[in-house]
Amino acid sequence: MSGGLTQWLPLVAACNALPATAEPATAAPSYMQVLQEWRTPEELSAWAAQRFSYDPARALQLSETQRRVSTPPAIAEPAAFFEAPVGVCLDLSRFAVETLRQIDPQAEARYLMIEFEPATLNGHTLRLHWIASFRRDEQIFFFADSERPGHIAGPYATAQAFIDDYAVFRRRPVVRFLELNSLQRQQRTLASQRPTAR
Repeated sequence: MSGGLTQWLPLVAACNALPATAEPATAAPSYMQVLQEWRTPEELSAWAAQRFSYDPARALQLSETQRRVSTPPAIAEPAAFFEAPVGVCLDLSRFAVETLRQIDPQAEARYLMIEFEPATLNGHTLRLHWIASFRRDEQIFFFADSERPGHIAGPYATAQAFIDDYAVFRRRPVVRFLELNSLQRQQRTLASQRPTAR
């Protein structure tokens, strides 16, 4: 036996000592499983902080400019978003609102649409931003913000109080905001005004 092979014998012996089958890897939970496990917006928010990735190319596809020339992409269904948590504010806020309504209906999850003064990025006009809200002890909290996905802002007595703080945080003047129960109004707005998600 050559000297070169001799030096590898301890390593070969160690490999042969390993068990024939390794423990199976723990499978990642499915969306249906987390709907049974999660109980609070804090759990949902912690997941978003670890998993959500912002997609700037998708933001441009949803820009006001792009909507004038093509049909915007669909907003991700919550189960699909859970499997691939990449997107923009609309995707994250829809996931948060629809998921929270299932795990904690008493939280009264809603959408907050914020219209900023228009900004332009690479020739695309960006104006609208979407986040989610919930209520607890007669106070309002805001979360599922693509700018800070794991952050829960609040408590606030009113949405206006949050907006005042948020305009300072974003360093962008807010033109108006709407508290909405569904994205159906958004679908009509997309068809008529062609706004932008960020």
